[in-house]
Amino acid sequence: MSAFEQLVDDIRTALGPSSGLNSEDVDVEDLTHLMERYVSDPQEWSQYALSNDNMPYTRNLVDEGNGKANLLVLVWTPGKGSPIHDHGNAHCVMRILHGDLTETRYDFPDGDKEKPMEMKSERVHKEGTVAYMADELGLHRVSNHGSDFAVSLHRRFSVAASIGAPYGHLANRLIVYTPPNVARQGCNIFNPETGKKTHVPKCGNYSAYGQRVTESTTK
Repeated sequence: MSAFEQLVDDIRTALGPSSGLNSEDVDVEDLTHLMERYVSDPQEWSQYALSNDNMPYTRNLVDEGNGKANLLVLVWTPGKGSPIHDHGNAHCVMRILHGDLTETRYDFPDGDKEKPMEMKSERVHKEGTVAYMADELGLHRVSNHGSDFAVSLHRRFSVAASIGAPYGHLANRLIVYTPPNVARQGCNIFNPETGKKTHVPKCGNYSAYGQRVTESTTK
């Protein structure tokens, strides 16, 4: 068993039969520690890091755990990122596997009046960083401002790269979503100029268990 496979198994064990990170028997700090101590080896996770330079990023399912959480590898195209979004009342722990990612946070819009959203904070997550996000902390967007692809378990990738190519120079991250509300029920995205909310009914996966799926909807 590789160290990455052991990490997946340890996360599944940590979640146990619970309903997710809201449950008393799940420790967010424990999950964070598990992801922090993993020594990233691209040979162990590159099979999951499918990319598409025509998309801002790809969602690649690694494990569904106990059915109450999703473990994903996200691959971020250079110069692109997500819209401002919520997390569908779920929790997100992410580990940067390769490259750097910029996270910009915002407060939820106040009232119905349309106005530009104000930035709350911004930070660059370096390779190896573990971060946590939930709706109680506000909204955020994640961007790859580098010239390389980045990978996260949520650097540079050739502009001429083919669809479904391995991670190459992308930014990559590994992510645990629990409960898996976004995959099932979608999420809300927000217009930065007006604060207007739009519901995205489904955030599908680009691949599952290393195999390309037929449909993918990226928020």
